[in-house]
Amino acid sequence: MSDPALPRWAALSAVRVIGSFGAVLGVVLVGRAETTAPKLLGIAIVISALWMLAAVPRALAARWRSPR
Repeated sequence: MSDPALPRWAALSAVRVIGSFGAVLGVVLVGRAETTAPKLLGIAIVISALWMLAAVPRALAARWRSPR
């Protein structure tokens, strides 16, 4: 028997994993950059990844919440 919540759980987990990888990528980019432009790009990647980690799972959970 298939659980209907499994795809939703997988989507939430994928968002969290991808956001974590994005944050790590941004930190690595900031650490290895020698000029200002790549550092700014790395900072932007870190900020967007942190936003993704904070906001997207919450928005998906609210969207999928059953009506009361």
